[in-house]
Amino acid sequence: MYFTLLTPNSTPIFKYIVWILGKIMEGLFFVLDKIGIPNIGIAIILFTIFVNVCMIPLTYKQQKFSKLSLKINPEIKAIQKKYNGKKDQDSMMKMQAETQAVYAKYGVSQAGSCVTLLIQFPILIALYRVIYQIPAYVTKIGDTFRVLADKIVATDGGAFITENTAELASVKSAISMYSKNLTKEGNLTNGIIDVLNRVSTSDMAQISEHYGLADASINGQQILSTLDASGKVVTKGLLDTYNNFLGLNIVNSPLNIIKESFASHAYLLMIMAILIPLLSGFTQWLSIKLAPNQPQPTGDNSQADSMAQSMKTMNVMMPLMSVWFAFSFPAGMGIYWIANAVVRIVLQICMNKRIDKIDINELIEKNAEKSKKKLEQIQANQERMQAYAAMNTRSIQTKASYVNKAASDDDVEGAEVSKSADYAPGSLAAKANLVSEFNKRNSK
Repeated sequence: MYFTLLTPNSTPIFKYIVWILGKIMEGLFFVLDKIGIPNIGIAIILFTIFVNVCMIPLTYKQQKFSKLSLKINPEIKAIQKKYNGKKDQDSMMKMQAETQAVYAKYGVSQAGSCVTLLIQFPILIALYRVIYQIPAYVTKIGDTFRVLADKIVATDGGAFITENTAELASVKSAISMYSKNLTKEGNLTNGIIDVLNRVSTSDMAQISEHYGLADASINGQQILSTLDASGKVVTKGLLDTYNNFLGLNIVNSPLNIIKESFASHAYLLMIMAILIPLLSGFTQWLSIKLAPNQPQPTGDNSQADSMAQSMKTMNVMMPLMSVWFAFSFPAGMGIYWIANAVVRIVLQICMNKRIDKIDINELIEKNAEKSKKKLEQIQANQERMQAYAAMNTRSIQTKASYVNKAASDDDVEGAEVSKSADYAPGSLAAKANLVSEFNKRNSK
C-alpha cells in the first residue's frame, strides 16, 4: 500500500488494530458505493455502530462491574476500616484475602474494569485514526485525491499551496500538521493528499483555479464540483458526493461552514453547522450521566472523596471540550462523536435494564458454587503435587540408600584388600590374595 500518513499508522500494536478497522471502513464504503450512496458521513455512522456492537461483551462486563460496585464498595470500605492503621504483614495479607473473597462473592475481578478499559482504549484510538485519515484506508477516496495531487506535483511541486498559506487558512492549518510529508523525499504526493483532505471548500476553489483541477476526472466523472459566479454548485463532483452529509461538506470545520454560510446567506447550513458541536457536547454529557456508579463526593476530605470530586469535574469538562474541538475539527469528527455517544447511550440503557434484572442473591449463590468448585480443583491439584513430591522423595531416598550401601561395600572391600597387607610384600601368599580379591570383584 503506497499511502504514508495517508500514511497508515506504524505504531507497534496500534498499526494492526488500525489496519483491521481500516479494512472494515473500506468494506462499508464499498457496499455503500455499490448501492449508489457512496457517502463518508453514512460510512462513519455505520462504522461507529459496527465497532460498538462488536465491543458489547467488553462494554457489558464494564457496566456490570460498575453496577455491582454499588454493592461491593460498602463491604470493601468495611474491610478497610477493620484493618485501618494495621501495617504488619499478617494484617495486610488478611485484608487482601477478605477483599478478594468479596470480589469472588460477586463474580468480578479487582482488575476487571481496568483490563476492560485497557483493551478498549487502543481500539477507540485506532477508530479515531481511521475516521480522521479516511483517504489512507478507503482506497477509492485515496485514489480520487491522488489524481489531484499528481497534477499539483507535476505543475509546481505544490509551491502555490506551501507559499500562500497566509491566504489559505485551512491549508495553513493542514500544512502545520503534515509539513514533514511535504518535505520528506518520496512522500510529497502523500503529503499533498493529506493537505487536500483538510482543505475547506473556499480554499479548494482557489487551489482548483490555480492548478486547473476543474477538469480532473476519473472514468469520465469530475472530481471537483463546478461552481457558477455566485458560488452555487452547477455540477457536483466526486469529492462533494463523498463528503456531502445533509448538505454539509464534512471535510470543512463547522467554524468554516458558519463563515461561508453567513457570507452566502445559507442560514440553514449555518444552523446545522452550529448544531454539530452542540449535539456532540450534549450527547457526551448524557452518555456520562447514564453511566452507572457515578462517584459522589461525601465531604469527608478523604483520598476517595478527592478522586470523586476530580471525576465530577472531568464529567463536566469533557463535554465542554467536545464542543470546542467539534467547532474547529472537520465536521466528520463531530458526526463521529455524536454517533458514538448515541450508540453508547442506547447500549447503556439496554445493558442497565438487563443488569437491573440480576438477582444479587442468586448471583452470589452461583459464584459461591463456582468458588467451591474452583477451590476443590485447587485442592485436587495440590494433592497431586504432594503425591508427586512424595514419589520423588521416595525415589531420592532409595537412590541414597543404594549409594550408601555401595559405599559400605566399597569400605568392606577396601578392608578386605587391606588384609593383603598382612602378607609379606611380593610373597606368593600376597599375590594369591590379590588374585582372589580380583575374582571376587569380577563375580559381582
